[in-house]
Amino acid sequence: MEYRDLKDRIVLSTLPNIPFDGWSKKALRQGAAAEGLDRDAVERAFPGGPVEAVAHFADMANRLMEADMDDAETEGLRLHERVRLALLCRLERWSHEREAIRRGMALLSLPGNLGLSLKASYATVDSIWRAAGDTSVDFSFYTKRVELAGIYAATLLVWLDDTSDDIEITRAFLDRRLEGAMRLRKARAKVEEKIAALPNPLNLFSKRLDMAKSFRMR
Repeated sequence: MEYRDLKDRIVLSTLPNIPFDGWSKKALRQGAAAEGLDRDAVERAFPGGPVEAVAHFADMANRLMEADMDDAETEGLRLHERVRLALLCRLERWSHEREAIRRGMALLSLPGNLGLSLKASYATVDSIWRAAGDTSVDFSFYTKRVELAGIYAATLLVWLDDTSDDIEITRAFLDRRLEGAMRLRKARAKVEEKIAALPNPLNLFSKRLDMAKSFRMR
């Protein structure tokens, strides 16, 4: 836990340097120095380099979002409303660090970092669902996370360039995407109900075999 706290301190102190030096060892060393740490602290904390620091930043953002949701008033909210709140909590906390997030996304998008990028993306949407109180353990556990990954990624891109008051543009975009996802889920559920109500052809075939056997025995 203490080692994770050390990483948190370095990343938080590095954020002001990102607009000038990007996610680089130079920026991380400046952040470590601001915390009174020696220059080797960066190599010890992030042996994988700046991209590992970006991934840790994402993890830290998830943890803080979950803490914000613990303190939020969610009683009476439906599940999709809690998902919306969790997603907005995660964005609004970092409203002054958009350039750091933009550059972090650019670094994670490099071909060599694809695996780490996918892992960080999954961890974020999983964190949002858990913070919203999702307890599913069936196949929907995975479909929900795939669905939210697309919504979160698109909303994040809108948010990065949103200069409206109280990020109204982002909120409206998110609401439209969530509403569309809910309509699709309801339509899918209706189709599944209709399919489940159809007669099972294997049962019909079995009944015909039984009838044929009965006829031959007479």
